[in-house]
Amino acid sequence: MGASSHKRDPFKTHFVAGAIVATLAAVALAACSSGSEDQAASLGYPNGDRANTRSGGGAIDSQTVSDLEPAWTLPAVSNGAVGAFASSPVVVNGVVYAQDLDSGVWAVDLDSGDVRWRTRFQSPTVGPNGVFVSADRVYGATAEEGFALDRDTGKKIWSTRLVGDPSERIAMAPGYSKGLVYLSTVPKYFDGGERGTLWALDAETGRRLWSFSTVPKDLWGDPKVNDGGGLTHPPAFDDQGSMYFGVGSPDPLPGTKRQPWGSSRPGPNLYTDSVVKLDARTGRLQWYYQLTPHAICVWDLDQSPLLLSAGGRDLVIAAGKAGIVVALDRRTGKPVWRQPVGIHNGHDRDGLRLMRNGYRGPDLPMTVFPGSSGGVTASLSTNGSTVFVPLINHSTTLYSQKLVGQSVSTVGEIVALDAATGRIRWQHQLGASTYGATSAVNDLVFATTVDGTVYALDADSGKSEWQLNLPASIAGIEGGLGFGDDTLVVPAGLSEEPSLVAYRLD
Repeated sequence: MGASSHKRDPFKTHFVAGAIVATLAAVALAACSSGSEDQAASLGYPNGDRANTRSGGGAIDSQTVSDLEPAWTLPAVSNGAVGAFASSPVVVNGVVYAQDLDSGVWAVDLDSGDVRWRTRFQSPTVGPNGVFVSADRVYGATAEEGFALDRDTGKKIWSTRLVGDPSERIAMAPGYSKGLVYLSTVPKYFDGGERGTLWALDAETGRRLWSFSTVPKDLWGDPKVNDGGGLTHPPAFDDQGSMYFGVGSPDPLPGTKRQPWGSSRPGPNLYTDSVVKLDARTGRLQWYYQLTPHAICVWDLDQSPLLLSAGGRDLVIAAGKAGIVVALDRRTGKPVWRQPVGIHNGHDRDGLRLMRNGYRGPDLPMTVFPGSSGGVTASLSTNGSTVFVPLINHSTTLYSQKLVGQSVSTVGEIVALDAATGRIRWQHQLGASTYGATSAVNDLVFATTVDGTVYALDADSGKSEWQLNLPASIAGIEGGLGFGDDTLVVPAGLSEEPSLVAYRLD
């Protein structure tokens, strides 16, 4: 079931930016001034709400979805490394807020598609990224710094550089809770010495308050070779002041010629491929659960965890490229259920076997399911009783410690799991890879595929209720859809004419 531990932080949380007493006082003031703001209907979270449920209501349901008609198209030229968008649009009070892959932020009138303002940053990134919208500000990040913009004008209020080394970058939409903004660095080149670090910033000033190291400073003994960790998707937040997030994989994968099968990084390699719970105010570790100790494949567990209550328990549910969905008890971090999804061919516990036999690995070549572009590569959603998982069946063949081959064809599908037990309720295979997040809206679940198709499936049965072909070759890679009451907003990101496209009920 994977190694799980509930110890205190072996790496230690690092406090910065002044004396600890002064810092905590500032955080407490921020929490007091903005606690009610967290619950305000005007807030726009990248994953829909603080619990990352990606669920909503409005007028779009199985009876009306076929009445969606084109409303407007906004060209969105971007010089980003991979198309124009890798984020989820956020809709707040009739305005769509979206971030492109130049790190620029758009505010677009939901009704007309007119641009209210656009703030350019010229900081190309492969993503994912995105914004959080508060009562008066828009928070986000470039590849190097976090920022706050005036919600009405797009004027920059503050920016804070978080990347201290050119070999690191930021690749996430920010988290937000009670006056604090959360952003993480991640490795950029994976060539040794790169560390993923989570930062908490004062939302009012951008001042750095504390940081949490997702990997140890010595990088498991060899910082010249090893790297890893970090967040690429926003944390979830409960009402007791805690936050939950998933962490990326260690590197090198699977190893090097001189030190094969990760022997340069002996041990489980905490906190990679783990779900971590912290006190959101102080950064103090509360528990962690490692799904894949000593990973030898790109099995990041860095999708946003979601929070829900089912079967009489408060759960945190997480998934990643290992193709395993796990539900943990929110109070203790202990597993409640674990459900593999998609194709697996016997390599889920390779890391544990290597740790036990002195890092002597199997013969090569070796084909592994899920591969580095497979498993769960985008965020889950839930309607409270069912969890909707976007899945890709993809394989990687290892020819040496660095030479790998990817499967030519990939198959995408949506898997619906019972939230209380993890039992598979239904599966629906799609026509292409599902690199976009799912969204639960009333009695439907929406999904996107890499060929630019949007699907609406019946949440109870998985039956296809509606589908749409976009004027672009990809829909919301690693991001998802935005919803107004009667409007669907889709980032169509990778084509000769990338755009934001809106569809509205007739």
